Amino acid sequence: MFFGEYERGLDSKGRITLPAPIRETLGDEEAILTRGLDKCLFLFPKSQFEELRAKIRNIGLASREARNFRRHVFSGAAPVKPNGMGRINLPPYLREYAGLTGGVIVAGIDTYVEIWDAERWQEQRARFEEDAISVESWENLGI
Repeated sequence: MFFGEYERGLDSKGRITLPAPIRETLGDEEAILTRGLDKCLFLFPKSQFEELRAKIRNIGLASREARNFRRHVFSGAAPVKPNGMGRINLPPYLREYAGLTGGVIVAGIDTYVEIWDAERWQEQRARFEEDAISVESWENLGI
């Protein structure tokens, strides 16, 4: 499981250093980096990405929404594996999508990792923290 929120910087080659707890959870497994939702990047262990892939494969092609979602996830996907220093390369098209230029937040989200522009993360965090403290939100989610 992935947990925590970590500040990182994007180096001149478009790489970030994954936090040690994230690397430990990934282990030696290859990961898949792709466009996420809300203008962030998703980093999945390959096994988790395969589960998502199977679900997406079952939604069919007749729906424009389904085709667009497939395009969003799969055309943006890139395999990554941390190097000896724990760094992964974020391809230019993914950095552009997520607006990554300097400060980056790496957030563990249970079965995957989100990578955010630090400023955008602060804006999103203010929203989700407000929702998270609402008892109604917990009840609506069945918690």
